[in-house]
Amino acid sequence: MLYWLLFLKLQHYVAPFRIFRYVTFRTAFASLTALFTALIVGPVVIGRLRDFQIGQYIREEGPKAHQKKAGTPTMGGLLIVIAIVIPTLLWADLSNRFIWIAVFSVCAYAAIGFTDDYTKVTHRRNLGLTARAKLALQIATGIVIASMLIAMQAYGMYSTRLIVPFFKQFHPDLVVETLEHSPHLWFAAFLPFIAFVALVITFSSNAVNLTDGLDGLAIGCTVIAAGALTVLTYVSGHATFATYLELQRMPQVAELTVFCGAMVGSAIGFLWYNAHPAEVFMGDVGSLALGGAIGTVAVIIKQELLLPFIGGVFVIEALSVMLQVASYKLRKKRIFKMAPIHHHFELLGWSESKIIVRFWIASLVFALFALTTLKLR
Repeated sequence: MLYWLLFLKLQHYVAPFRIFRYVTFRTAFASLTALFTALIVGPVVIGRLRDFQIGQYIREEGPKAHQKKAGTPTMGGLLIVIAIVIPTLLWADLSNRFIWIAVFSVCAYAAIGFTDDYTKVTHRRNLGLTARAKLALQIATGIVIASMLIAMQAYGMYSTRLIVPFFKQFHPDLVVETLEHSPHLWFAAFLPFIAFVALVITFSSNAVNLTDGLDGLAIGCTVIAAGALTVLTYVSGHATFATYLELQRMPQVAELTVFCGAMVGSAIGFLWYNAHPAEVFMGDVGSLALGGAIGTVAVIIKQELLLPFIGGVFVIEALSVMLQVASYKLRKKRIFKMAPIHHHFELLGWSESKIIVRFWIASLVFALFALTTLKLR
């Protein structure tokens, strides 16, 4: 809205307002707006959550040290969503369809998380939606996002080809071209792409959700991952950088840099209240929304295969759960003392603060490696 007012409408009367045409400038303002929105609105949201007695329920089989956190306000992810959406609507070009896809992703996954958190609160135990119901809703949302991108492809604004790290010329297409032009087989042609997008976004959403187990762990890693995505989004939409790095250049994707900047700012603002000892937990409403947003942006800028490095800690957390479950079902033995893996280190005697900081460092290393792969082709 401010972009429309200050640049499109007033630039002819106030020359300095022409600076708002630059994505970098608006990204900085979106990030600062998100940060201060989170800091200012935070006490109000936390206070309301306390008034409504929306507290976290701790699972009994977890580390005993976590029992003292019972009753800490949860569903603080509402603050994150507010601090992402408002700056995006203020500073982004709202005629850009990619912006609306990203906003839809945040709101849709936040709604799923809200339903899950609200169910836990009303039942007064750490059990929300069933795993099957939550997964079905996440996949359905991913399918809707994939369908939106297919519509964008029809207008030549999106490509279903993958960018494969370390390979310059290998760009496989997820659409079966021989079937695409047949009206009877149209859906079958796009089925691989739809399935791939839905799985990537769903995995990303759940990975952040699984990481959210210690004060500041998930949100700190999100700051780093969102920062890396901000850089990747900007270079993907920049003519010179995209050509130099041999990326698929999509000019309209550059506007998503504003959204990514808002995500960084909101995450830093929420970390202010979520740092150990946490005053509020993000809950599923925050973790699912952030994971969905990260996965959606990665899909839009064609960096899906780089996502395991951008969010390396998230992937490790998710894999630790998958390996633990598979090992117990097949061998009746556990690989880790407890999953996700951050609980394993807790039971080894590591302090919570040490685990958080070391995981942040690992996340930073993964993100830096992801950025270096842009030139390693």
